[in-house]
Amino acid sequence: MTSPRSLPAIDALLRAAESHITQYGRPLVTRALRESVEEIRGEVLAGASVPPTEIILARAFSRLSGWTTPTLQPVINATGVILHTNLGRAPLSRAAIEAMSLASAGYTNLEFDLETGKRGSRLIHAEAILRQLTGAEAALVVNNCASAVLLVLSALAKGKKVIIARSQLVEIGGGFRMPDVMKQSGAKLLEVGTTNKIRLEDYAEAAVHPLSASASVPQSVFLHVHRSNFKLVGFTVEPELAEIAALAHSLGLWLLDDLGSGALLDTANFGLEHEPTVQESLAAGADVAMFSGDKLLGGPQAGIILGKKDLLDKIKKHPLARAVRADKTCLAGLHATLLHYLKDEAAREIPIWWMISQTPETLRARAESWQRQTDLGQVVPAESTVGGGSLPGQNLPTWALSLPVKSPDKFLAQLRRSSPPIIARAENERVILDPRTVLPGRDEILLAALEKITTKVTK
Repeated sequence: MTSPRSLPAIDALLRAAESHITQYGRPLVTRALRESVEEIRGEVLAGASVPPTEIILARAFSRLSGWTTPTLQPVINATGVILHTNLGRAPLSRAAIEAMSLASAGYTNLEFDLETGKRGSRLIHAEAILRQLTGAEAALVVNNCASAVLLVLSALAKGKKVIIARSQLVEIGGGFRMPDVMKQSGAKLLEVGTTNKIRLEDYAEAAVHPLSASASVPQSVFLHVHRSNFKLVGFTVEPELAEIAALAHSLGLWLLDDLGSGALLDTANFGLEHEPTVQESLAAGADVAMFSGDKLLGGPQAGIILGKKDLLDKIKKHPLARAVRADKTCLAGLHATLLHYLKDEAAREIPIWWMISQTPETLRARAESWQRQTDLGQVVPAESTVGGGSLPGQNLPTWALSLPVKSPDKFLAQLRRSSPPIIARAENERVILDPRTVLPGRDEILLAALEKITTKVTK
């Protein structure tokens, strides 16, 4: 049995680790060496031999790598799912990235009025362009759409009956359930209609419920929630948003509209079903509309609230507004994204719209180029999806590189271990790589990774 006393001293190991000290700093390298030596000491006491110095150093360097490698890593999305929630939803335009980088690199006038030299408000930085694009009287940006819904209900519906169609009591990813959000906000849920049939009379009857009919101030609001992540088909009836708005206003009530995806462009122009747009919601009479910044808008994660100025003023003053406010980088990236719409260049400059607008012919040519360069698999017709809880069941025709492999799961795992990781999908015992969601400039990285694991491919 080798004695632990044979282990090299920490000082000697530090001298052998000079290059890593330059990279990681002496305190962290010292900690990694000490932990590694203590671990090996225990193994030696249990009967193992003292390993060579190189092995001890390797263990320490492995620790250093584990401690310092970010858990959040860039990946290549070859799944064909454009708004892949698990992969961070919308990639940003070059202009948005530059704006966020500029805002984060130094100081900004986030809450400083350059005219007066006094304290200003961060709320102004995206409001003007949102009003210009949508026609809203006022706007507020918070950190995500879930926060927007919670804030709006807390500010406008606490203690009030929130009248909502039973079919709209949705749950989205991560367990965000509309009934739970209402409870948290202090609102009182009043669901109307049946799962498949909701009529305007259901709203009208609920609005004059005995619990609210005698109040001098309206004690109920209408909430409309877009079913962005599922479809209701078959024997169904549901009033149009404009009809609900007209009824609400005739009764002196407010209509709040949770749009979810927040499209500013008509998806029907890109071969998809029509997704309700923000402009349509406001034109139909919604008093307040809420939507995401990182879904069909194609910007950074944000929750956007638009609507009547008097209601937005109430929302902005609510204590929760500060807790969920957007930071300077979000506001900078959002403004740059919105500017693409204002300049009528969104389909060209915003990555998700560029992906959506790609033609099958273009995608086939790209997939065939991959096949020629790797001599792997075959190019097959396939389908891409929008994802992100938007346009459920809607697919876009694409062409993909299909790889017949012995074990798709193992092959996908190898792709995930690439640098950067590559995320693909498996169908019918084949690995599918869809060029629609592989951003420009990533092809060479993708193909190099495939080259390294060609021994796993059955040609």
